[in-house]
Amino acid sequence: MYRVVALALPDVVAFDLAIPAQVFGHEDERERYSFRVCAGEPGLVPTTSGYSILAPDGLDALLSADTVVVPGYAPLNDPPAEVCDALRQAAVNGSRMVSVCTGAFALAAAGLLDGKRATTHWKNAERLRTLYPGVAVDADVLYIDHGSVSTSAGVAAGIDLCLHLVRKDYGTEAANSIARRMLVAPHREGGQAQFIERAIAAPLTRFADTCAWARQNLAAPLTVEDMAAHAGWASGSFTRKFTAEAGMTPLRWLNDQRIAEACRLLETTDLPVQAVAFRTGLGTTANFRLHFARKFNTTPSTYRRLYQGRNRQAAPA
Repeated sequence: MYRVVALALPDVVAFDLAIPAQVFGHEDERERYSFRVCAGEPGLVPTTSGYSILAPDGLDALLSADTVVVPGYAPLNDPPAEVCDALRQAAVNGSRMVSVCTGAFALAAAGLLDGKRATTHWKNAERLRTLYPGVAVDADVLYIDHGSVSTSAGVAAGIDLCLHLVRKDYGTEAANSIARRMLVAPHREGGQAQFIERAIAAPLTRFADTCAWARQNLAAPLTVEDMAAHAGWASGSFTRKFTAEAGMTPLRWLNDQRIAEACRLLETTDLPVQAVAFRTGLGTTANFRLHFARKFNTTPSTYRRLYQGRNRQAAPA
């Protein structure tokens, strides 16, 4: 079990604090994570939403945490010296240090982001860059994971980072089950831009049947034309409508499903890499490795060594 402690600084952003609480502190996760909220001193902590929350623990809770999460807060003043000391000590103890949104300012004040790329909400990025010139601020990504220190952009990007951490801890199936419970996208790449022109929606309405059919037939040499025919649309019209609803082309969506299924098979079965490539419709082993490297910057075999066994009871071969 991983011990996760969220540090609530005055005035904490309630939504930012609710993210790790929902991901790590939900009753469904109690066999995987323990979750606590601490503050500079135990007691009520004001939020930016007009109400206070109770933090039952003080800073000592940080010293035994496996993961420390600092949600956003305002105004963006440096935390008290004892808070920065506790954050530094937690890092020295080996805690994974994580910030959501403007929580990055607290990590920066403690010196934990010096010499590292970090992100925060795009509205506050320039201020972070000015206050802490030793931090390489990148406002064009959703989250950045250095392993020991991770930062996320504003608001919902904190969900993406927390699910990413669950994926590292327990594998894809565990993260996906939380995403289903929270009704959010199971995975967004950390390098995705913070600001997009329009919302990205999953293709689960007009083309839900076709998407389900495609997922069940990934081993077949499916094409966009095959998907359009199943949906009863001309190929060009199908592509336009699908892209408008899903936020991506049907070809990219299909490839993402193949990669996702490949991850599941690598995690939960002992199938040879060649068999995984065949079952997911990714063709030859070489083609599979190429697609996998583009997506994860690693090989299927390395991925299997990292994650196999974490979800063995979740799916059959």
